[in-house]
Amino acid sequence: MWITQEEAKRLAALPTPPGYKTQSADTSPAIERILFAAYARMPISEKARMFADLCNACEQLGRAGIRQRHPNATEREIRLRLASQRLDRETMIKLFDWDPLAAGY
Repeated sequence: MWITQEEAKRLAALPTPPGYKTQSADTSPAIERILFAAYARMPISEKARMFADLCNACEQLGRAGIRQRHPNATEREIRLRLASQRLDRETMIKLFDWDPLAAGY
């Protein structure tokens, strides 16, 4: 791991500045300090791997949603519908000759 138990205990014991709000309402300031310290020490390659994993998970969720809404969609249609979630209509028509408005979201 990127942070020792002793360091985590030291960080957790630090006082929290008045009015400080964590980035997530369900995370305590002590845990957030530990998390930020671990991220700061994490090798860039590990951060990149985590980012790639998150992107892959988002794509898989997007594909699952498309399959649920369009159970008979071909793989090409799934790719087009997924792309249409990121690209504007004009770009979809220009690049893929596919109109998401006409095809339905």
